[in-house]
Amino acid sequence: MKIIKSITFLFILSLLYFSCKQAADQVLETTQTPQTTKPNIVFIFTDDWGWGDLSAHGHPYVKTPNIDRLVKEGTDFQRFTVASGVCSPSRAAVMTGQFPARFNIDGHFAWAKNNAKRNMPDWLDYNTTLLPKLLQESGYATAHFGKWHLSNNMIPDSPTPAKYGYDTYGAFNCSGEQMPYYKDADNAIAFMETAHEQNKPFFINLWVHEPHTPHHVLPKYQYRFPELNEADNIYASVLSYADDRIGEVLDAIDRLKLTDNTLVVFSSDNGPARAVKTVEELKIYLDTATGVGYGIGASKGITGGRKGYKAALFEGGIGVPFIARWPGKIKAGAIDDVSLISAVDLLPTFCELAGAQLPETYKPDGISQVATLLGKTYPERTKPLFWKIGAHWPTSKSAPDHWVSFAIVDKHWKLVANNDLSYVELYNIAQDVYEKNDLKATNPTVVEDMKNQILAWQKTLPEKPNDNLFSAQRNK
Repeated sequence: MKIIKSITFLFILSLLYFSCKQAADQVLETTQTPQTTKPNIVFIFTDDWGWGDLSAHGHPYVKTPNIDRLVKEGTDFQRFTVASGVCSPSRAAVMTGQFPARFNIDGHFAWAKNNAKRNMPDWLDYNTTLLPKLLQESGYATAHFGKWHLSNNMIPDSPTPAKYGYDTYGAFNCSGEQMPYYKDADNAIAFMETAHEQNKPFFINLWVHEPHTPHHVLPKYQYRFPELNEADNIYASVLSYADDRIGEVLDAIDRLKLTDNTLVVFSSDNGPARAVKTVEELKIYLDTATGVGYGIGASKGITGGRKGYKAALFEGGIGVPFIARWPGKIKAGAIDDVSLISAVDLLPTFCELAGAQLPETYKPDGISQVATLLGKTYPERTKPLFWKIGAHWPTSKSAPDHWVSFAIVDKHWKLVANNDLSYVELYNIAQDVYEKNDLKATNPTVVEDMKNQILAWQKTLPEKPNDNLFSAQRNK
């Protein structure tokens, strides 16, 4: 009898314990803040896509309904600039959040001999602070699909994108196997599906080939523009093909019901390429990374009236589209023509959104623009922006806007300078995005101050790249 009473007593105590625990857990659940779901990030970075090469930006014949959809559903940030007028340094800035000159990357990666001649490494250092690595360490599934060009397929011993923090990649302009450029969307969609099944947030670099040469033309897209001459038809058709693939990615995000928790950004690595000659013969050539297509004669990109083109540090070379969509977070159908956003801001911005911690020793050249993206503030930029590129002086008649070697933007002022700072021009870039009115004569103090800032910045740059970033080909 005593044993039965003891068992009954223990049973009652157990019931009391578990009922109390359950009540305590319920109280805890109601008092704790639920964990915020990390947003997915899809960064679409096109190649040589000019500011004016969108139907939403008034292009006379190019049709981009899928990108226009992003404009309608997101915000069009019209004062975004990349960190260079050419490919590789622009992409390095996105990856590192720092000016590419800090890595001696002032031009595109080419043969080892050409890189050496320009005092460049043969690839971006993968041991530096990198955006995909930070997101990977924060629990993101990371992927890169499309152009690489942070080395080159002509450097066979260069590291693959896997070294830079990507779980999965398919790329061209890199060492190893070259992914067909048109497989970018298919691979991105498959990756999103897998990450969604695994219940993981994802980050995708979708670095689209178009409209870089060679222009790969499909009759299906040429038939959409029968009224255009051959060169314009080629240009419109390749942009239409790229727009369709971007649309496939957007449709997949909708199908997976991830739209409301996915930030999609569309931009370009630099302004549009244009032939030096007024009329350039249409020629076909073979590119070892992407195949056979038409050359520069079919490059008909426009800048929306901005001065210069690809490889220039005027706004036509560095001012590119930047469309951001995140339903319920970023304003739909809005235009922001005030906020100065730079490609070096993407790393701190994406990391803040993802809850990824920046290393204590890391000093970004960019700033987080989360509040700006969300439309909460339009702050005046506190950090100046710098540019460095190889340019010829004196200027040539065939490329009159390609003489600038250094540039700085500080608040509303922009100063451009030749290679030894002996000639400069000054613009109020907030009021004069087309850079028509040189104000240096009436603002000598501003000119001197900005020249001194460039000189001080130059002293922080390395004299030469680290030799562990050199290909074995250099020794040959």
